Amino acid sequence: MEKHRIAVICGDGIGPEVVAEGVKVLEASAARSGSFGFEFTYFPWGCDYYLRTGVMMPEDGIEQLSGFDAILLGAVGDPRVPDHISLRGLLIAIRKSFDQYINLRPVKLLEGAPCPLKDRTPADIDMIFVRENTEGEYSGCGAWLYKDSPEEVVIQDAVFSRKGTERVMRYAYGLARSTGKPLTSISKGNALNYSMVFWDQIFREVGREFPDVRTNTLLVDAASMFMVKAPERFGVVVASNLFGDILTDLGAAIAGGMGLAAGANINPERRYPSMFEPIHGSAPDIAGKQIANPMATIWSAAQLLEFLGHADEASRVLSAMGGVLKEKRVVTPDLGGTARTRDVGDEIASRL
Repeated sequence: MEKHRIAVICGDGIGPEVVAEGVKVLEASAARSGSFGFEFTYFPWGCDYYLRTGVMMPEDGIEQLSGFDAILLGAVGDPRVPDHISLRGLLIAIRKSFDQYINLRPVKLLEGAPCPLKDRTPADIDMIFVRENTEGEYSGCGAWLYKDSPEEVVIQDAVFSRKGTERVMRYAYGLARSTGKPLTSISKGNALNYSMVFWDQIFREVGREFPDVRTNTLLVDAASMFMVKAPERFGVVVASNLFGDILTDLGAAIAGGMGLAAGANINPERRYPSMFEPIHGSAPDIAGKQIANPMATIWSAAQLLEFLGHADEASRVLSAMGGVLKEKRVVTPDLGGTARTRDVGDEIASRL
């Protein structure tokens, strides 16, 4: 039997609660299949760890994670720790160290999921965002000059390399070709006269290798409008780190809410582990109450299954989620129900 070694970082807030349900569904999926299994190793890293030790993870944390097939992450963030410390000390550190340069975020309306857009069906909202994940606006480069003085100046640099931009474009084009979906590039070349003009140029250059792929380019502000007014025009979407981050939160809003928002941080060459996480954050205000929606984590677990070569099992997980959403019998308060976090995990696992 094939055995997958998974590193589990529950993290902060609701992280431990939702991760427990993701693990539950992965184990149920493996048991149903009988052809593979999982070995989970837990790491107690996050903001509590930071408050005890002064670091989000130990100095050799990346080395500890390097031998695993994949990483399942719950959430990062705590009001007691500044966000730029918690984020860069764990999540972004893992993304960069393992060259997880592709961030895949599905924006797909499952049957039964609530949608705030009038008269929209699952056929109208079915897109996948390919977000550049290791450079761009989140490169962390810049300067803080003359701090706390009247002459104070802050510079935040966005870094776009040819290598980094070409590879995310090529991945997005390949995904569009394999799925038959149109590809939309998100830009702001009219205002960002270096980074986004370069982005647009690389999109055109790489596009010559994929003449069969239907393409479009939208400014980020226009894209946000069309995601609400005409979501059916989007299939595969490629965007920079910042624009992809913002637009996928909008995507979560039109596809059922943050409780259904999944994400995968991929190293396509598989030289390093890839990482799978819900994108809803740690929600400290509801932590420990067993009312957090675990479906985003379970969807991320389905992405993990697909990445490890179990696409059929991943589809079964999504079908089980869709059944739960359609019946609305076992759903958490954010979806209008009264079920506990563990109840939803139990229900989806049982349907497998």
